[in-house]
Amino acid sequence: MWSCPPIEFASGVISIMEVPTMLPPVPFPRTIFNPSLSPLGATENLPQNEPPPEHEKLQEENDLEDDAFGEDEEEKSPDAMVPSGEEVEKMAEEEKVAKERAAQRQLMSIQELVQSERNYLRMLQVSMLTIRSNLQKLQPPLANLDSMFLYVQDVMDVSSRFLSLLNQKQLQPGEPVFLETLCDAFLSLSSNIEAAYKEYLANYNRVTMVENSYKQKEALWEQIVQVIKTSAPEVNASSLSFFLVMPVQRIARYPLLLQTIQKHTDSQHQAYTLLEKTAHTSIAINCRINEYKRFREVADKYKKSEALSIMDKINRLNSHSIAKKTARIGQFIKHETGIVPKLVDEEFDALEDFFSVLEHGTLQLLDNVELYLHHLQTFLDCKTEAFDLDMDGEKVPICYKEITTGLRQWILPEFEKRIRTLIHKPLCALRDLLAGPRNLIRKRLHKLLDYEMIEAKSSLSYDEQAIANTYRTMNTLLLNELPKFNTLALQMIWSMLGTFSCLHKDLASDLEQLFLSFAQQLPHSSLDTGAFWEWAEMAVLAEARRLDTLGQSVEQTLLRPASLPLNSSSQQRLQQLTNKHSSDKIYQVLSAVVGTRDLDLNLAKGELVAVISQADTRGDKRRWLVDAGGRRGYAPASRLIRYHQAEEEPPPSPHLNLPQGDCGIRRHSYTTELQRTTPTAAGVAFSQPCFQVFAAYGFTARGNHEVSVAAGEPVRVLEPHDKRGNREWSLVEVRGRQRGYVPSNYLAVAPIAGVVTNQQPFC
Repeated sequence: MWSCPPIEFASGVISIMEVPTMLPPVPFPRTIFNPSLSPLGATENLPQNEPPPEHEKLQEENDLEDDAFGEDEEEKSPDAMVPSGEEVEKMAEEEKVAKERAAQRQLMSIQELVQSERNYLRMLQVSMLTIRSNLQKLQPPLANLDSMFLYVQDVMDVSSRFLSLLNQKQLQPGEPVFLETLCDAFLSLSSNIEAAYKEYLANYNRVTMVENSYKQKEALWEQIVQVIKTSAPEVNASSLSFFLVMPVQRIARYPLLLQTIQKHTDSQHQAYTLLEKTAHTSIAINCRINEYKRFREVADKYKKSEALSIMDKINRLNSHSIAKKTARIGQFIKHETGIVPKLVDEEFDALEDFFSVLEHGTLQLLDNVELYLHHLQTFLDCKTEAFDLDMDGEKVPICYKEITTGLRQWILPEFEKRIRTLIHKPLCALRDLLAGPRNLIRKRLHKLLDYEMIEAKSSLSYDEQAIANTYRTMNTLLLNELPKFNTLALQMIWSMLGTFSCLHKDLASDLEQLFLSFAQQLPHSSLDTGAFWEWAEMAVLAEARRLDTLGQSVEQTLLRPASLPLNSSSQQRLQQLTNKHSSDKIYQVLSAVVGTRDLDLNLAKGELVAVISQADTRGDKRRWLVDAGGRRGYAPASRLIRYHQAEEEPPPSPHLNLPQGDCGIRRHSYTTELQRTTPTAAGVAFSQPCFQVFAAYGFTARGNHEVSVAAGEPVRVLEPHDKRGNREWSLVEVRGRQRGYVPSNYLAVAPIAGVVTNQQPFC
């Protein structure tokens, strides 16, 4: 049972008061002396001449008195044994006085319980309402002030309910029914009393820790004491613990007060049985609170997870810890190898499995919610309504812009805020709460290994008994608390999933309301449902076709040669750089470069450089050291592209053995300047030979915009230049309808022998 320190009030220290007992006088029985029982033996054995000793004189006097008393008894008749009327009245009067005295003591005990309860509640109200409010006004604010008053409100509520039940029937403590009302009120609130006080007492150690932290700062503590004395001048208090220790004292005092009332209550009283039950209930409440506090101390000790470094763990090693961990590892190996059977607890194993599933589901749900919020934030960051589409005069773009603005500025931010408040924060809190039971389960496994090694012993030492008690306490704690935790955690998850669904329902409702507000301004809003969906389907298909056309156009635009054409000065630069550096270090500038830092070069578009180092002196790979034909400096790597030099004189193709002359191989013979017409006579056109374009030399594509061809392979020329009009590259189509660019000087035109036609040449 909790030790009960004295309760402090304004008048000083008042211990638990007990009404002094004044018992009625009890008549002492007169003992008749029996000579035969004397330890000295018979008197006749004494010498006759010697005077009798003092004790013998006293004995003779007693004998004379006994003889006289005996004669009186013999003279009295049997009727004389009946008490007289005066004696009966006297005995009745004494009995009446004793009952009145017991009733007075009972009344005083009941009044003490009720009055002390009222004073106790008043003190809690002073501490909770007045002192706490004034302490909250201090600047800077006190750290952990609210944690000191945690669960005080619950204790106040249960005390207030207890007094209100006593005041409901407007009874006075002196009335016979009041005691029964008091017992009924206490029994009806017993579960609430236990729930409120066990949480307060389990948290009381934190109260003392916080107060001690305040006392470490002298100036701050002086301010706190001044606030306490100013807030409660009628109470001579100088610390918060004066008020906050009262619940600890009060719960332990209930059994003493009820037992005092029971002591001075007649067993024939109508409420005696109920009073006895109430006293036993108060004792049981204290026992259960003690047990709960012991469990909480064990849980607080082992559920903490410390982030220790390797050095901290090494420093904690000693001979005892090494021996203990070695013994655990040995016991675990024996379990795994089957040498020693493992102690199986099916009930706990089922709870642990369910907890593991619950933990995994919670962490997975939290990851999904965080990913969902990340995608939502990415969507909000893409503000399409901020772009000017040059369609201010059209109603549809204006409505779209207004809808998008409302969606991104009001609806979705509010939706994201509610998701973070109602879903993400509770999930994070639940994830943090899972760490405590997980540590307890792990510690329980360690203690189980220790317990199994001492279980078979007949007698245990003090340390071994402590190990066994710790394991049993942790096992009982988990068996009692883990089902409650699993149930509450599962309810939280289901509640958050339901909230997630409701949030999306509200989002859909807000979106519908937003779109309906602009629906009347949009065209086709007057159509019926069938006609509207038919129009919508046609509009979507038309836009899809436009999008496909745009994609093809972009793709063709991107199909351009990697290197820019070279002029005569660039050819000289290329020759100069090639002599000094290898060909794989030659790069071409894609766009003009303007130097902004020291040692930066100014380079023109299409200019050739040789890369000396792909990083600057600080290791920054975004700036390359290049040689621009005598000038050396840095250029941004993003503006350079590898230059692939085409051979000036490609090797002769082994696949083309065409006759020399006018019908020989002609470079670019597919152009219009090589298309010849035969003179006509009498309006009749003569047929002309048909030409075929071949790849005179093999070419390997270096990117998606180019196409590989083999020497002698026929090709179809689509465009004799690239998108910028550069005629050094040609867009061709080869086998399998593959399209891409090849160097124009790699192509040749030859007539097809023996075939004449009046069609246009193939080009």
